[in-house]
Amino acid sequence: MEAFTADARTEADTARLGALLAEVLPAGATVALCGTLGAGKTRLVQAMAEPLGVPPGEVASPTFVLIKEYAGRVPIYHFDAYRIRDEDEFLELGPDEYFESGGLVFVEWAERVRECLPREHLRIDVEIAGPDARRFRVRAVDARYTPVIEQLAALWSEGAANK
Repeated sequence: MEAFTADARTEADTARLGALLAEVLPAGATVALCGTLGAGKTRLVQAMAEPLGVPPGEVASPTFVLIKEYAGRVPIYHFDAYRIRDEDEFLELGPDEYFESGGLVFVEWAERVRECLPREHLRIDVEIAGPDARRFRVRAVDARYTPVIEQLAALWSEGAANK
């Protein structure tokens, strides 16, 4: 399985998806987050960071600072490429050091810096489906992430069956 779609009808569903992702992401993972303004990219990062030990409310959009670092059970590096002019400006931030750090790297607006991302990464497209509803399409860009997709799909389905 190379792709999985999760329909989150509520904020609680988004939080659940984030917690499941935190559970299945391997150390050193890079996650490319794509979607329109207000789609929920930062909210998903918050939902992944909390189960990893980052205090609630600490994760905020790095739009104006470009990158934020959070100390959890694993280091979390949160990039925002919205204000980046081009890929050269993104490379000036030194993303390769973060990609190779063993921490989790989240890149919002990743479609703007696609060529700068590691060959192996997970891509999540976030789409607004209603006032609180979101559609998350999670894709393995490389075979390394296929097991992540399979685990995530199984856990998501298991939770839906228990509702």
